[in-house]
Amino acid sequence: MKAATIRDVADRADVSVASVSRVLTGAGPVTETTRKKVMEAVDALQYVPHSGARSLSTSKTQTIGVILPDLYGEYFSELIRGMDVGARALGYHLIVSSSHDDAEEASAAIRSMRGRVDGLIVLSPHLDAANLATSLAGRLPILLMNGGADAGRPSIVVDNHGGAVQAVEHLIATGRRRIAHISGPTGNLEAESRLAGYLEAMARANLPTTVVEGAFTQASGHQVGAELAARSERPDAIFAGNDMMAVGAMLALQDAGLSVPEDVALVGFDDVPIAELVRPGLTTLRIRIADTGRSALERLVRLVDAAGAPADTACEVVRPELVVRPSSDPAAQARTTSGDRPRDSASLPHLKGENPQ
Repeated sequence: MKAATIRDVADRADVSVASVSRVLTGAGPVTETTRKKVMEAVDALQYVPHSGARSLSTSKTQTIGVILPDLYGEYFSELIRGMDVGARALGYHLIVSSSHDDAEEASAAIRSMRGRVDGLIVLSPHLDAANLATSLAGRLPILLMNGGADAGRPSIVVDNHGGAVQAVEHLIATGRRRIAHISGPTGNLEAESRLAGYLEAMARANLPTTVVEGAFTQASGHQVGAELAARSERPDAIFAGNDMMAVGAMLALQDAGLSVPEDVALVGFDDVPIAELVRPGLTTLRIRIADTGRSALERLVRLVDAAGAPADTACEVVRPELVVRPSSDPAAQARTTSGDRPRDSASLPHLKGENPQ
């Protein structure tokens, strides 16, 4: 059966096409009688407004573009889940693409979305990628995430430095002194900030440092964990730059016959869903990933709606929360999923409109 058109709706309701358009878009006054007749016709014909035609008349596509450095992993899955919740609540759709941490692919993704989306969210842990995104976006509203703080552009960043300091200070408070750090890849702004926090906390405590580079993947965490477990003077604690490396390290330590946390305590970063499912449960820095994704989507839509208004250039900072589980403290009680991981909360008290320290 051929799909109904707006003219079919107008004919069935015995009104003009303009009246149907006003009812469906809310762009003008109509009587209650006309509105009722049009909606009855829409229901009877199962009419679905054509998004392309609507975008021509409203200059909006009701679509948001999201460019990620990667599409793999629990972190990005949780982030997109939160964005999707926010988008559906506001009547928007998402187009998601990956830059694969490559400048040329990021350029291609941004160019492909121009004209198809009302705004862009770009996760950019590399400063050059952030500059590239803003230069290519033109007048398109853009929100940067996970890069460095920049007071001149709308952005959301995690206080990675402060979170890393919390992680190390927690391990020191539990009596650990030989604390190793599995860092993220060189050149990644988040990895470098977490490394800086680790080094600062260790220097304050006058403790020796051990840093081995990983790649923010479970496989790299496992490889580094196995190497650290085999050392003659192995660490008594590991702070991993993210949860997936921490999980990989935990498996490597267990494979080597070591007990977590009795032999080696372990702390991650992000609080992805698997962190509370592994055994022992993983101590980590919670940043409420899905809520942050939803907040980012809602903020970008406000930027889209405020076109022509004074620019919003605030840098919102997500303050991580230390969640202690048995991987660092044998006495810690693993919390239940419902009590341990609030999801998609309406308010985000952890977001502050200020620059990170």
